[in-house]
Amino acid sequence: MARFGLPTLLCTLAVLGVALLAAELKSKSCSEVRRLYVAKGFNKNDAPLHEINGDHLKICPQGYTCCSEEMEEKYSLQSKDDFKSVVTEQCNHLQAVFASRYKKFDEFFKELLENAEKSLNDMFVKTYGRLYMQNSELFKDLFVELKRYYVVGNVNLEEMLNDFWARLLERMFRLVNSQYYFTDEYLECVSKYTEQLKPFGDVPRKLKLQVTRAFVAARTFAQGLAVARDVVSKVSVVNPTPQCTHALLKMIYCSHCRGLVTVKPCYNYCSNIMRGCLANQGDLDFEWNNFIDAMLMVAERLEGPFNIESVMDPIDVKISDAIMNMQENSVQVSQKVFQGCGPPKPLPAGRISRSISESAFSARFRPYHPEERPTTAAGTSLDRLVTDVKEKLKQAKKFWSSLPSNVCNDERMAAGNGNEDDCWNGKAKSRYLFAVTGNGLANQGNNPEVQVDTDKPDILILRQIMALRVMTSKMKNAYNGNDVDFFDISDESSGEGSGSGCEYQQCPSEFEYNATDHAGKSANDKADSAGTHAAAQPYLLTVFCILFLVMQREWR
Repeated sequence: MARFGLPTLLCTLAVLGVALLAAELKSKSCSEVRRLYVAKGFNKNDAPLHEINGDHLKICPQGYTCCSEEMEEKYSLQSKDDFKSVVTEQCNHLQAVFASRYKKFDEFFKELLENAEKSLNDMFVKTYGRLYMQNSELFKDLFVELKRYYVVGNVNLEEMLNDFWARLLERMFRLVNSQYYFTDEYLECVSKYTEQLKPFGDVPRKLKLQVTRAFVAARTFAQGLAVARDVVSKVSVVNPTPQCTHALLKMIYCSHCRGLVTVKPCYNYCSNIMRGCLANQGDLDFEWNNFIDAMLMVAERLEGPFNIESVMDPIDVKISDAIMNMQENSVQVSQKVFQGCGPPKPLPAGRISRSISESAFSARFRPYHPEERPTTAAGTSLDRLVTDVKEKLKQAKKFWSSLPSNVCNDERMAAGNGNEDDCWNGKAKSRYLFAVTGNGLANQGNNPEVQVDTDKPDILILRQIMALRVMTSKMKNAYNGNDVDFFDISDESSGEGSGSGCEYQQCPSEFEYNATDHAGKSANDKADSAGTHAAAQPYLLTVFCILFLVMQREWR
């Protein structure tokens, strides 16, 4: 037996060596995994130096692993942050495009109004001198109302312009008939003849049509840019569900637990996860594309017949033409008014000469040709602005249905589309075999990677869909030249947060303007409002009585 002692010992040692070598091969080094883990700011004590048994893992594949329980938990949080960061980056560029174009349009429209008012003031001071300055508040009020419409929107442009021409007729009628005394009641009668006599020619009708169409289109388009900006801003803030977070962890970091730190997720694997995690965002696409199409339609109008620049730049000349028409037809107009409203009372002899000397018009309108008329505002022109925005709008179409693919195109998130074999499929380095699901919530029932509750749409997304739908309707009205009733989009209506206490069309404006100066109504407005309510009371009383009788009959 002693003869076999040494060989037996050697054989035993050889077997033990092979066993130790096999164990060493199984227990691979985790140094690279540990290095990358620490580079993300995590505690190195969480990461083992060599592979360990992975029975503790909840999401990542079990077996020999380089991930401790603490690592899996922290990787889960990190994968969530990585996803949110990439989605935000994708959306931030689009949001910045709409924000910058909205700001530029807003600056342009406001400066265009300022330039038009200044041009009219300069022209009328030189043309009519003291007479204009004595009545300048009439023209200031016109521009105040135009600005108020653009800023706040609660101005009936047609009524406002009718009121302007009626007031202008009253002033001019006094001036061309300065030998008479007119009471307020008489002048009110005069204003009723504005439409019938057409003392200003066809200018009021044409200008009303041009101003209404141009201002409605301009304001609606600017608000559309603001709505697009806000929708992108709110939807870009994603909050992954627990099921989505599990899928993200499995896709981004579970390969690290297997030591495959350089192997990226398969493209189709990433696509399924993104379509599951961004299912609700995909449902925006239909209304978003309709909204973009409507914006492009209004943009065409702004370039053509509804060009606010071509309306506002010569508005001073147009109003002067109207005044000249009134001067030339003053005798005929006065005679017809005297027939309809009765003969006016002449002023006493001493006051007649003084009144004529103080208020007489120049015999003829003297054309004003300033050396330089402002043809642009905010350093640009409307044509250039619209051309630029149209290009950006076309690029923004199908943004939400393309978002999952755009996220997976990021090299941090997935391997290239052509690298189908050397990629991580959620379990190993191998080809991903499942088909890619469609976009949107309804298509996620068969998503192999993310469990999605297809019966529970996201409230935030539904609000954005409603905001886009309402804005699209306004765009179509503006395109057809119809005035738009603005129920401005608010943070509460289109943003996060439950318990905001306001429905969509009842919320205050998010259209970012300082409307403090126009917040209150005039005494006349309040009186008109009170009169309307008073007039409505008998009607309402009648309705209630009828309803009561009907219900009483039913009870019997």
